[in-house]
Amino acid sequence: MIAGDELAFARLFGKYKGLIYHFVMKYVHSPLLAEDLTQEIFIKLWENKSNLSGVTSFKSYLFTTAKNHTLNCMKAAFRSEAALGLVVNSFNAARNSTEDELIHQEYLAFLRRVLESLPPRTREIFYMCREQEKTYDEVAQELGISRNAVKNHMVASMKALSFSLKKELGISLTVFFAIVSR
Repeated sequence: MIAGDELAFARLFGKYKGLIYHFVMKYVHSPLLAEDLTQEIFIKLWENKSNLSGVTSFKSYLFTTAKNHTLNCMKAAFRSEAALGLVVNSFNAARNSTEDELIHQEYLAFLRRVLESLPPRTREIFYMCREQEKTYDEVAQELGISRNAVKNHMVASMKALSFSLKKELGISLTVFFAIVSR
């Protein structure tokens, strides 16, 4: 294949496409997207075949390429709101209930940890607005503060949560709330 033998490439594709497809599915949970990414991975492999001369384990190289390409595509997709909806919906449809509950609990524990790091008043306002679903006006009236103060506390809590999500989990606030809001 390194020398440009298309038949050798076709044999490698036939041998590994199923493995790569299932590997990619673990990340994207969308059959159509997994199929597209699998094809892109093999195209990338063909285009960079000259890099294979120093590779000692083709299978390891292939799976590393697949993982990197998939993660890079997912990062790009998460930047697009339309693609985000497709990925989250496919992800939610593909999960089993046990896995779903474990992931949900892990994200809720993460949320609790981040909220515990906030000042008590900011944390209280976040809970009132998000968990009790009160409006800013209702929270302001109940706490005897201005609506603007409630808004400022919510902005601070969302900034802290967004920063922690990107830093620790590598996901956006939109993705996080799509996953924990069932």
